[in-house]
Amino acid sequence: MIEDKNPQRTSIAQLGEFGLIDHLTKNFKINQASTLKGIGDDAAVLDFKDKKVVVSTDLLIEGVHFDLAYMPLKHLGYKAVTTNISDICAMNAKATQITVSIAVSNRFPLEALDELFAGINHAAKEYNVDVIGGDTTSSQKGLIISITAIGEADEDEIVYRNGAKQTDLLVVTGDIGAAYMGLQVLEREKQVFQVNPNSQPDLDAYTYLIERQLKPEARKDIRTLFHALEIKPTSMIDISDGLSSEIMHLCKQSNVGCNLYEDKLPLDPQFISVCEEFNIDSTTVAINGGEDYELLFTIAMEDFDKIKANPNFSIIGHMTQESEGIHLVTRANTKIPLKARGWDSITE
Repeated sequence: MIEDKNPQRTSIAQLGEFGLIDHLTKNFKINQASTLKGIGDDAAVLDFKDKKVVVSTDLLIEGVHFDLAYMPLKHLGYKAVTTNISDICAMNAKATQITVSIAVSNRFPLEALDELFAGINHAAKEYNVDVIGGDTTSSQKGLIISITAIGEADEDEIVYRNGAKQTDLLVVTGDIGAAYMGLQVLEREKQVFQVNPNSQPDLDAYTYLIERQLKPEARKDIRTLFHALEIKPTSMIDISDGLSSEIMHLCKQSNVGCNLYEDKLPLDPQFISVCEEFNIDSTTVAINGGEDYELLFTIAMEDFDKIKANPNFSIIGHMTQESEGIHLVTRANTKIPLKARGWDSITE
């Protein structure tokens, strides 16, 4: 639930829908040349000239995708934007605009929405995207957020999920699994708080994991890095639902198999330590956890020398013939069929 330390609580009903929209959007500035018209008309007007346009939409629902017991509204606004921009990055495109729609119950005062939109505005500035529209309405089920992200790229830059070839290398950015363990820490502290509301959690040992959960960053830097290294991935996807699920998406759409090597998984030391503390197998979490928002991609074997020493990338496997299937190769050199046990918002 929201911890409201500010005694001022302004009812949204006082402003009305259009007054609320004016209030929440007054700080959004237009920075992109492709934005001809943003907020203020029946529709936004965009001009991408010779560029191709990429569009992605996500829906975040309170109680399904986030818990306000430990998710500050400002962080939620930031995360709602970055997770959508991550989808644009996964197409090897540059994010340029977003729309923001919210449904909110009457338990939220105006000050709470100000916090949410402060996070949205911070992310918009950080990623240099224009907020060009959206919608507001009421909700009987808490807070619902829908963000649509729009991006641009030259046609020959765009990377799809279906281009992986046999013998391609499987590569991931950053490290994986930390966001899931950050969630486990937050859930544990929530349970402690429910038993003893006077307890104050000491989270110093978990700062990296918690940040990965509450304030993930989209890898907008990777597109620039690809240009500098003269690499174009053959396929790409972002890791939102878990590494195993994303590998299976690439394999299914590209009609290939895959060998993923356990000893090549990039794991942060704090992540390994906390897995031991929770008595959870680090490999299981790393391949199934989700919400890392790193990029998973394949490249041709000929590009190995271009990335082999780059600290942003880890080569974690290679693609095979479809008939060979999709496997995890353990540290003991045993091949285990890889199963998708990542996040599924419909069944969980």
